[in-house]
Amino acid sequence: MNTLSLFVGLIALYCVHAKIYFREEFLDGDEWRSRWVNSKHKSDYGEWKLTAGNFYGDAEKDKGLQTSQDARFYAASARFEPFSNEGKSLVIQFTVKHEQKIDCGGGYVKVFPSDLDQTDMHGDSSYYVMFGPDICGYTTKKVHVIFNYKGKNHLIKKEIKCKDDEFTHLYTLILNPDQTYQVKIDNEKVESGSLEEDWDFLPPKKIKDPEAKKPEDWDDRPKIDDPEDTKPEDWEKPEYIPDPDAKKPEDWQEDMDGEWEPPMISNPEYKGEWKPKQIDNPDYKGAWVHPEIDNPEYSPDANIYKFDSIGVLGLDLWQVKSGTVFDNFLITDDVKEAEDVGKETWGATKEPEQKMKQEQDELKRKDEEEKNKDQDTDGDDEDIDEDEEESKEEAEEALSETDEDAQAKDEL
Repeated sequence: MNTLSLFVGLIALYCVHAKIYFREEFLDGDEWRSRWVNSKHKSDYGEWKLTAGNFYGDAEKDKGLQTSQDARFYAASARFEPFSNEGKSLVIQFTVKHEQKIDCGGGYVKVFPSDLDQTDMHGDSSYYVMFGPDICGYTTKKVHVIFNYKGKNHLIKKEIKCKDDEFTHLYTLILNPDQTYQVKIDNEKVESGSLEEDWDFLPPKKIKDPEAKKPEDWDDRPKIDDPEDTKPEDWEKPEYIPDPDAKKPEDWQEDMDGEWEPPMISNPEYKGEWKPKQIDNPDYKGAWVHPEIDNPEYSPDANIYKFDSIGVLGLDLWQVKSGTVFDNFLITDDVKEAEDVGKETWGATKEPEQKMKQEQDELKRKDEEEKNKDQDTDGDDEDIDEDEEESKEEAEEALSETDEDAQAKDEL
């Protein structure tokens, strides 16, 4: 009984501390339009449509917002009760499916302050966090992790590779109050570290001492020329010499062709530029290291991770080829909750989705084989027709010759 009470207490404690600030899975059809606001900053933003796409694991659960027009900017956002992540983790999670084999476009989200004017959201609108995949050509296939600190956007200094296939993938960003972070793809960690080390939020703790200079007599050459080594007298040989086997052509006319000169060939005795051999430098002191001092401009900040009024999640991006599906948005303060939600959503439908795509690909392959087979058959029929036509022409020609012979006999 005591064990049961303890278990119930732990569950209750977990429920009290785990907070979901925003969750969107588009399970109520067109009702999503009442929660999401399209920006009017531009008049030609691309249109969103609710769909599970061309292949999916569950026709209803996999419905999400899909970009539907090529070469367009997209801008839509959803609001939730404002909160601060002070003293707790911030977890941002969502799924992305580039079923169109995206060539260039964003697949990321932005988290904004609560005072954002959603109807005027655009690329220069101030945000707290930008997170998610970005693909363009063969060179850009990365996960953006950008934080705003004191009014300036700071990009992560590490390169995080994103998924670039056609299937749905789960992206998770975890920001902790101890100033550490973690990026997960498909519920697996792909990167982690500290905010201070992996972003340039603060000036460096140490700087080179501006007063320090390398001593003039500091010798940092590990090797030097051997002063006793001299160039051999027979060293100097030309790199190219006239070909001794060449002969002036018999038809060479100097008054017209000029003075004949044999072609040049590489000199087998050429030794290259002479250099004295190297010996250890007896005065070598090693590489000089510039002394460092504490940076007077550095000031620690234990609140880099903190955002005071988180209140809007937005999709503000550009796509050349449309077709990306966004789904399963989640903002919470609980890492375990996010992992569980990921398993319930993406985890439950990923395999059926892959199976459906494989079946579609197999059906397409068979259709193409049948099409190619039909084309080959049509080609054979044409050959048969041509053969029959030739045989017919030959028979008519033979018959004509027979008639002519018969007529000639009659005339005789």
